[in-house]
Amino acid sequence: MGQRASQRTLYRAFGSKAGLFRAVMEAVLAGGGARAETPVEQRAAIKAIIAEPDARRQIERYAATQPGIHRRAGPLLRALSAAAASDPELNDLWREMEAWRFSGQSRFVGMLADQGKLRSGLPIERACDIVWTLCSLAVCDLLVLERRWSDQHYQGWLADSLERELLPELNAASRRRPRPD
Repeated sequence: MGQRASQRTLYRAFGSKAGLFRAVMEAVLAGGGARAETPVEQRAAIKAIIAEPDARRQIERYAATQPGIHRRAGPLLRALSAAAASDPELNDLWREMEAWRFSGQSRFVGMLADQGKLRSGLPIERACDIVWTLCSLAVCDLLVLERRWSDQHYQGWLADSLERELLPELNAASRRRPRPD
């Protein structure tokens, strides 16, 4: 089968370059094709976050999901971001992926808000923006790839930062993790 025939077969199955990229991204973000079939809230790590009664532990568990997501999806997301600059269809997909990420992270913030765990005076919209920014691939890349932080160091910093920004103030003596260097 020639390259053109293979390309036509893929596009028939997925509709377009963006459709193929979307299917691959969904599988990579989920941690595999079979896991992508499972709704996000039914995946083990997310169920553990939802079931956790302590807000700080919820945030720690949430932060623990991020290094793996970035490690798996980072190369594809970087390629998509670069290609989006010159391909309108891939630009639409990039925006769709970011909207999907924002929506998922907003559900996490909404859960904290519904449980009365957000810091007093912090608007939900602002909290969603904070989580979307701190959990972005760009921030992870700056710290892990550029500054050479370990995944563990990044995860601890992320949990600390999310706690500090989202939850009522915590005095230094009650911190459970050492502050990142």
